[in-house]
Amino acid sequence: VQLQASGGGLVQAGGSLRLSCKASRIITSVFTTAVVNWYRQAPGKQRELVAGLTSGRSTNYDESVKGRFIISTDNSRKTVYLQMNSLKPEDTGVYYCNIDSASGNYWGQGTLVTVSS
Repeated sequence: VQLQASGGGLVQAGGSLRLSCKASRIITSVFTTAVVNWYRQAPGKQRELVAGLTSGRSTNYDESVKGRFIISTDNSRKTVYLQMNSLKPEDTGVYYCNIDSASGNYWGQGTLVTVSS
């Protein structure tokens, strides 16, 4: 399984970005039941979970992003999205997608998000 993350960039505070994470070499049925997560690693800090989807597709969010971020999937494209709105400078970091599936646990390469004040 390979995960290709994209969509990061430089944005001003209050702006929006949509991250994508496309999975390849994974059977659709495995993807649709996998736990999918987005993590963030800010400079000098540990990686933290910001948004997740359970295998039953219930969502969970870190308190710091609730009401601003939305995680979703497109099963036909085997892609996980993170819509990020009302971005703040403290959202700056490298964002990683993660899939925990029946065939294993996989990480994307990370995409950098920089929010300027």
